[in-house]
Amino acid sequence: MLPDNFIAPPCCEQIQILYEDEYLLVIDKPSGLLSLSGKNPANKDSVHYRLVQDYPTANLVHRLDFGTSGVMVVALNKQINAHLTKQFEARTVEKSYLATLLGHLVDNEGVIDAPIGKAIFPHQKVCTETGKTAQSHYQVLERLQDKETGIKTTRVLFTPHTGRTHQLRVHSQEIGHPIIGCDLYGLTINGVDSHLLADRMMLHASSLTFVHPVSDERLCMESI
Repeated sequence: MLPDNFIAPPCCEQIQILYEDEYLLVIDKPSGLLSLSGKNPANKDSVHYRLVQDYPTANLVHRLDFGTSGVMVVALNKQINAHLTKQFEARTVEKSYLATLLGHLVDNEGVIDAPIGKAIFPHQKVCTETGKTAQSHYQVLERLQDKETGIKTTRVLFTPHTGRTHQLRVHSQEIGHPIIGCDLYGLTINGVDSHLLADRMMLHASSLTFVHPVSDERLCMESI
């Protein structure tokens, strides 16, 4: 969800095809590319717009935020789309994300359990009254500190148990360790603005595991 007046800058990076058969595609989406074209004609370029040039029947089963890169599955007919959609709704699709957060997390792993609801568009917020259940598991991969600035960051692997809008971004902000480069859910800590530390949001959909609707094979697709 982006503001109506948002104009996406040109994205020169190409979509990479990770897997392809007659039923579906698995792609690697670049950061800075919309999943679907916006209402504004200036936002025509998108994952869907590009794919239908070569795959006219392509349907996006799910989306990634504009700034998020990584693995997406795309159906090539309505029946496959319906089958994959049911897997997402049943939460049998396994997803993981690599993220870089501001500061050093104390625990090596844990679960962020905080309900998420709508806030002033396009934001979401943690809300115990109107929010829907949301859980995100995290595992610390690496704690870093810049030698020149002293700025501390933490690389984590996120495994969301639910799929709320902006879930990982909201949860990261909620625990005081926002995702580097995120413009909607940043924090300024000790004079350091998390939004300004990178020219893109440091969130990458690194793996997606689902059951192939035709072969019944469980596919694990990765992008590092």
